[in-house]
Amino acid sequence: MRKLHFIEGNDVELLQNGAQFFPALISAINQAQHEVYLESYIFANDETAQSVQAALVQAAARGVQVRVVIDWIGSDRSVAIALTNRFIEQGVICRCFNPWFKRGLARTHRKICVVDRQIAIVGGLNIIDDCIADDGSGIALPFPRWDFAVTVTGPLVAHVHLEVESQWRKLGKLGLRTRLALMKHLRADAKVAGKQITAAALVVRDNLRNRATIQRAYLQALGMARSRAILVTPYFAPGRKFRRALVSAATRGVDVVLLLGVGQFALQDAVSQSFYPKLLAAGVRIVEYGKTQLHAKVGVIDEDWATVGSSNFDGLSLFVNHEANIVIRDKTFAASLAHELEMGIADGTEIFAEDVHKKAWYKRAWYGTAYLIYRGLMRIVTFGHYG
Repeated sequence: MRKLHFIEGNDVELLQNGAQFFPALISAINQAQHEVYLESYIFANDETAQSVQAALVQAAARGVQVRVVIDWIGSDRSVAIALTNRFIEQGVICRCFNPWFKRGLARTHRKICVVDRQIAIVGGLNIIDDCIADDGSGIALPFPRWDFAVTVTGPLVAHVHLEVESQWRKLGKLGLRTRLALMKHLRADAKVAGKQITAAALVVRDNLRNRATIQRAYLQALGMARSRAILVTPYFAPGRKFRRALVSAATRGVDVVLLLGVGQFALQDAVSQSFYPKLLAAGVRIVEYGKTQLHAKVGVIDEDWATVGSSNFDGLSLFVNHEANIVIRDKTFAASLAHELEMGIADGTEIFAEDVHKKAWYKRAWYGTAYLIYRGLMRIVTFGHYG
């Protein structure tokens, strides 16, 4: 497997939930002097989103070049169109990702902001009030949605900027020759970055040059894990390689803990539970988080490997959508994130093998059926790459 290209000398700060994320995001936008790139899967129309929108508009009014990318599906088609038009009227250039599925099924699920090429914010939080369910139901959550992001300053920001800029340019009108030149430029930049000593890396997934990069990052880390691995995701339905890596780590003595979101989508929960018997038998610990909506896509492996980003452990994130994670090699950061994850584990409910065996036969049959349905759909969508 190809090694990640890490860059040293970065300052990475953990942000938890909207209470920390939105003030950091708005502060960065308010300090912008030259340019702002913002990419989000969901850009809602609630009070929180309107505060971000106001900051972007104010930045544009003082001469900052503001470019926004929102997903046509994630932000809801009608909302996305209305927001795009409103932004343009107010001096913010906004583009929708893949309207009417003109470029296939992929969505941009990335959550990235880069300001003045000096600060980047990457993580799992969309532009939406984190006390309201993000599935369109509008249901008030009992506690703020549990999620994380990071702010990054240092040389890695240049690489993040290159990614969002290239995404922006690809959404415009580019000829084939220009697109090929852009891809070559991105590959060249990554090679230069890779000459430096490891500290932090941007890991993206797309359907061209980085089809399996995020999965490979996890597989490499799990393959080298020595003592523990805490992995968190709201949607758990990885392919066979990922599941084998979890089992392999657990069987050689690594304390593997999966903290999973439950209760949002019945089919997704059923697919996840179809994997429980084999994972539990191998020694993988499974904890279901039900305190509020879990939206975090994070992990800590051993004492010095951590990741925060947008990629779930499911077929769509690992094989279809555009995603972005930051991988950090730093003991202090990993310890800080691990502390938060251990608190999340304490708030969850651990599932044991006997719990699975006590399930009614028809429920267990439904879990298996749900997986077969999901696998069939994913194989069609991913042209057979999902296993």
